[in-house]
Amino acid sequence: MPPTNMNPNHNQSRATETRSSTANGDQHHPPNGHSITAQPLQRHHTYYPRSSSSSASFKGCCCCLFLLFSFLALLVLAIVLIIVLAVKPKKPQFDLQQVAVQYMGISTSTPSSFDGTATTVATTPTTASLSLTIRMLFTAVNPNKVGIKYGESRFTVMYRGIPLGKASVPGFYQEAHSTRNVEATIAVDRANLMQADAADLIRDASIYDRVQLRVLGDVGAKIRVLDFDSPGVQ
Repeated sequence: MPPTNMNPNHNQSRATETRSSTANGDQHHPPNGHSITAQPLQRHHTYYPRSSSSSASFKGCCCCLFLLFSFLALLVLAIVLIIVLAVKPKKPQFDLQQVAVQYMGISTSTPSSFDGTATTVATTPTTASLSLTIRMLFTAVNPNKVGIKYGESRFTVMYRGIPLGKASVPGFYQEAHSTRNVEATIAVDRANLMQADAADLIRDASIYDRVQLRVLGDVGAKIRVLDFDSPGVQ
């Protein structure tokens, strides 16, 4: 039986060749019995920008601020509702009680008209200038449990659709469950009226002791609770 030649170098070369072909995936035989070492695969790492984390933190801050403001708004609304239910505010009363004419003066203007057929001059009064002083008395009634703050009020006095003058009442504070009288004076200086209207006004004031006047105006009031004023009412 012939002897078997066991060459260890030959076996090692074959093992190296097998590993090389397995690592590369290709069946290449190394020349001259030299082994080929496979290069390791390169891994690419992905880097994410830091802006994503800052954007998330910004959104979180916005959400916190929104929740805080919502809570404060609900708290204020709840306090207002509690105050309204406890106070039960009512609309105050501001009525005109009396109007008095303290002074009256009238002067007529007589324009001249010339007729060519006659030598006389006819004088026919058509307008009159009226001067008078009017005193008005108002009564303010506060039926609420809290005080009321009135703003400045302005009034216009009219006679038969003709404005005679304006008056203003300064603002004031009225205590709860109280009644207060407020006076206002209007000085009318030479208001132009038709002669017939002026004559009727003088007749009503002198004979009937009554003059029909119309007073127009708005009165603004606010309910005050703990130094806080509510929205104004007319």
